[in-house]
Amino acid sequence: MSAPSYGSRWPIYAEQWDDMERTRLTETRKAAARLFDHKSRYIGVEEKTKVPWYMIACIHYRESDANFNTQLAQGDPLGQVSTHVPKGQGPYFGADAWERAALIALEDVGLTKVIDWRLEKIIYYWEKYNGWGYFNHGVPSAYVWAASNQYTSGKYIADGVWSPSAVDQQLGCAAILKTLMELDNTIQPIRETKEDVPIEPIIPLVPPTISIVISPPGSVRVIVTGSAE
Repeated sequence: MSAPSYGSRWPIYAEQWDDMERTRLTETRKAAARLFDHKSRYIGVEEKTKVPWYMIACIHYRESDANFNTQLAQGDPLGQVSTHVPKGQGPYFGADAWERAALIALEDVGLTKVIDWRLEKIIYYWEKYNGWGYFNHGVPSAYVWAASNQYTSGKYIADGVWSPSAVDQQLGCAAILKTLMELDNTIQPIRETKEDVPIEPIIPLVPPTISIVISPPGSVRVIVTGSAE
């Protein structure tokens, strides 16, 4: 199946976010506090990519439980060539190894080209980052919605291996973000809104053209063309 468009998905994400209730709040608060402690490192990547730091932080949690010794792309060790999807990345060495790996991970999926980050767009690209497998199975993405009332079950237990009964035990990005927003009041992503109904173009009035014809001699006719309605 082809990937769904953002235009078809954002109204659904907006409703899910508005209806979301976190179901594992103690765990979510603990995870959010840990991510917040590393805000400066995430901001360092945001400054180079324009991807919101809190979006990066949630990806980092999902991919490796926010382990800075792993690649952001898939959670494989920094010092090894990745064997999980996306494969073949790395190795990365040095004090800024995690940051360089994060930059490549975000560039690889096109996130550095996204502009005008909105809440619903963040959710869309979280799901795209993880893959459209949940969507193709008709299940809300655990990557996004786990630990909330928007997710019940269904999980990839390995790359390409789907289980409809398995339950994702990690926290979802949306629950973490909502908790981060409670910790940091500077996190205020704008919301998507429906486009205004296009205004019908105004057709300019065409003034009438008046012609006076004298023919035959002594006879006058007035001819009016065009419309002023």
